[in-house]
Amino acid sequence: MTTHKTGTREEWLAARLELLKVEKEYSRQGDELAQRRQELPWVRVDKEYRFETDAGSASLADLFRGRSQLIVYHFMFGPDWTAGCPTCSMIADGFNGYVVHLANHDVMLWAVSRAPLVKLQAYKQRMGWTFRWASSQGGDFNFDFSVSFTEEQQHKGAEYNYRREAPTSDVFRWRAGEEGGGDSAEAKLAAMSGTDVPGYHRDRPGMSAFAPEDGVVHHTYSTYARGVDPFFGVYHWLNRAPKGRNETGPWWRRHDEYGKR
Repeated sequence: MTTHKTGTREEWLAARLELLKVEKEYSRQGDELAQRRQELPWVRVDKEYRFETDAGSASLADLFRGRSQLIVYHFMFGPDWTAGCPTCSMIADGFNGYVVHLANHDVMLWAVSRAPLVKLQAYKQRMGWTFRWASSQGGDFNFDFSVSFTEEQQHKGAEYNYRREAPTSDVFRWRAGEEGGGDSAEAKLAAMSGTDVPGYHRDRPGMSAFAPEDGVVHHTYSTYARGVDPFFGVYHWLNRAPKGRNETGPWWRRHDEYGKR
């Protein structure tokens, strides 16, 4: 016997039509937000960033590969980690399907991480991914775009998601005192990445967009923390499942680890 509220088809339809009004308003607000993102002023990128790619050393401009728009996903994979962040990995599982459509709509998608290229290549092969992934190891790119931090910055309180934070992460929904939450949740994800909690906090998720104009690359947009929620394809399905996300902690694994504990 279900403990959830039940009703007739007519009652369901009436409630669904009321919900539809809210969903439509949410969609309209999303369209307005997208327009406001595109209206942000562009900022000239003067620093010469270098990346290691499968094709050799590359500049930020090289990452466009002839397209007029570039999207970078800041993938959490620190130089000393043994594997990429499992959360970023769940997001990246969708990239293989997206990149061909984006590239044919004048947009290049790259993942960028601080781990050395050889680690990225090995992990990419393990995961069966084919999207482009560059290493920014040794450079300022991750630090300048507020997704990587030194130990000193952590001790002072890093500037992440457009605010100064205490030396703890706001990336995860679960907090201390909640089942599977707080430090225990982050400790679990850190261990899965081959690092400790402080090391896990030194690299953060985010995405940044760029566009060239008159031979100069411009930074156009960045988002962090829960701003990357729209890229969790799995969650969009779960949000519409009967029990929703139905989670009390990080339940996911890399796609080749389910069934392992």
